[in-house]
Amino acid sequence: MLKPTAIFLLLIFFPVGVSAGRYWLAENRGNWQTADRSSAGLLPLPSQHPGAIIRVYGARTVRWKAIFAIHTWIVVKEENAPTYTRYDYTAWGAPVRTNGFAADARWFGAVPETIAAVDGAEASRLIPKIRHVIENYKFRANGDYSAWPGPNSNTFVQAALDAVPEIRVVLPPTAVGKDFPYRGEWFGLTPSGTGVFASLGGYFGLTLGWVEGFEINFLGAVVGFDIRRPALKLPGLGRLGMTAGI
Repeated sequence: MLKPTAIFLLLIFFPVGVSAGRYWLAENRGNWQTADRSSAGLLPLPSQHPGAIIRVYGARTVRWKAIFAIHTWIVVKEENAPTYTRYDYTAWGAPVRTNGFAADARWFGAVPETIAAVDGAEASRLIPKIRHVIENYKFRANGDYSAWPGPNSNTFVQAALDAVPEIRVVLPPTAVGKDFPYRGEWFGLTPSGTGVFASLGGYFGLTLGWVEGFEINFLGAVVGFDIRRPALKLPGLGRLGMTAGI
């Protein structure tokens, strides 16, 4: 019989191995410098959709890091606004980047998935909270970005989602860096208030909550499960089951 440690390591390394195989066999984005960054057509033209919008998108990162992780970003539009505003947190220059790409652009060739979607009056109410977090985000100086364990793009987006727990959306396990303790708290209540978490600097951690599910963070690799929206959470592969609930 496999021991618990062996089972846990299998749940870490087998999914990552599958993701690596998929990357080597199917990756066809070519040179990241010339990869497609055009709109994926996920959003209507602002002139055709006057209502407020919040979107969180995620897409596989570039080169070998795509085996493990996605890059996430936030898009907002107030009611009757003529344009969308996109926020990314990147490794080059000042990390908080506004409208560096089309709102729903492919991430260097990878088509994004929608992680969170809020529209109408609820979006109008929540957008100021999101903008406040972004405008006051403390890791905004050149050199603050750290791909692992964070703060990175997923830490940034998690901070924004933490400010609006009522939308009850959780970043997928492939959002490496989401568990980095950007507020300096190593334990406490989860943002939803439905559970608890503990984190050793983002390298190791444990989360247990009704909204967040059960997650073990092992050097950035997340293993766990979700009961509220049944799914397994596996490193490299992401959620296997129901979506997180957009």
